[in-house]
Amino acid sequence: MAQQVVNPDEQVVLGEEIDHVRLITLNRPRQLNVISSKVVSLLAEYLEKWEKDDKAELVIIKGAGRAFSAGDSCLEVVYRMYWLCYHIHTYKKTQVALVNGISMGGGASLMVPMKFSVVTEKTVFATPEASIGFHTDCGFSYILSHLPGGLGEYLALTGARLNGKELVAAGLATHFVPSEKLPELEKRLINSVLNKKSIIDECFSKDTVEEIIKSFEAEASKEGNGWIGSVLKGLKRSSPAGLQITLRSIREGRKQTLSESLKKEFRLTINILRTTISEDVYEGIRALTIDKDNAPKWNPQSLDKVDDEKLDLVFKPFKEDLELQIAEKEDNRWHGKYETTPYATSALTA
Repeated sequence: MAQQVVNPDEQVVLGEEIDHVRLITLNRPRQLNVISSKVVSLLAEYLEKWEKDDKAELVIIKGAGRAFSAGDSCLEVVYRMYWLCYHIHTYKKTQVALVNGISMGGGASLMVPMKFSVVTEKTVFATPEASIGFHTDCGFSYILSHLPGGLGEYLALTGARLNGKELVAAGLATHFVPSEKLPELEKRLINSVLNKKSIIDECFSKDTVEEIIKSFEAEASKEGNGWIGSVLKGLKRSSPAGLQITLRSIREGRKQTLSESLKKEFRLTINILRTTISEDVYEGIRALTIDKDNAPKWNPQSLDKVDDEKLDLVFKPFKEDLELQIAEKEDNRWHGKYETTPYATSALTA
């Protein structure tokens, strides 16, 4: 492969820090953002720095011009690129690739492994290396080999091109967005909940709803946290009983299997409809969907008034025949239908 000449003063990769978002732009539009040794070095430098940066929550990568990246083009880049590919696959922060154009060969290795890869009608993907006597590299012997059936072999051997919608269907991209909406998506990502994750983690890891709200109120007073106000308002408007039940259910869910969570949720639903702890669900429906006065009168009125014993009762298991019947063994997987339970022939009791 020919050695590539790169202007040492050219800003081939742009790195920006916007609140909790880090933005990389491949900036060689006239060369279709072909990867050079300088590009790989700068990518590695930014990614290492931001992985170690506690304030960085989201990394976005995009290409300037009509290409995302047309791949690598020189011998010098090989070791650096393969080494970087491993770190991209195992990166510890959320990565999003915005791919609006050509994404081929090594350039595609900056798209496919990302947690989220967004493509458009202008996206063109291919791994054409075999056609020039080379091989599918930059991790694509791994990526393509894990596609269903013979699709991986087909793409590797033929160099066939896939468009944006085909990439999503093949599992090589996660989302399709029309190209004209990509700037708006980028803007929304920069202002998304992912950027607020450190505050969310800090506040919503507290033990109780009361402590969560208190912590959230403290964060709301800090500069740049104006988004918290409306969220806090919604929390304080919500049913105290509903908040207490929900927090406990989520915390229990972390230690439960799917079937255990569904059984728990079934108990909660039945008990809430039976007003075991309060009549709030009916009051909420009245205030928000029937009378639409948006002024529910909760009972209990505050978080500290929610009775712990009644809370325990809402979560208490039913008699076995009244539990949600989920058959997890393969030979009776479809057993437990509603028609075979006591609920089909009796009133709602437990």
